[in-house]
Amino acid sequence: MRLTTKGRYAVTAMLDLALNGTDRPVSLADISGRQDISLSYLEQLFAKLRRNDLVTSVRGPGGGYRLSRAGDEIFVAQIIDAVNETLDATGCGGTADCQQGEVCLTHHLWCDLSDQIHNFLSGISLSDLVEKREVQSVSARQNARRHQSATLALTEI
Repeated sequence: MRLTTKGRYAVTAMLDLALNGTDRPVSLADISGRQDISLSYLEQLFAKLRRNDLVTSVRGPGGGYRLSRAGDEIFVAQIIDAVNETLDATGCGGTADCQQGEVCLTHHLWCDLSDQIHNFLSGISLSDLVEKREVQSVSARQNARRHQSATLALTEI
């Protein structure tokens, strides 16, 4: 099974948005700083997330992005699907030409595994992740580090 950085980054960015966007829109620059994801890459991902109605953009000063609906209505599988990522455990990419153009002996096993993974991720919402103590702890550390870096930058001016 292969989940590329595109899918991982999209889920990470959406979780960051769910954690930090409760009272105001979140800029992609803020997400980029906290999650160490390229701003240009985030722009590409958020264009797809917006087209799939997972986020809305807010223009102007203090603008950024918000979740388009409650976190308990957005599931990890939807995020991965929105950025055109596939969760495919087959060796053939689901084309069923695994063995010299024909289905291999274990093709259906790997297809079933892919379906199980997608179903598993379809049952996990952003709210489920936000409620995890481990996620909250990491988020607090990232926000503290970001605040400390901003304070240090101001004292150097």
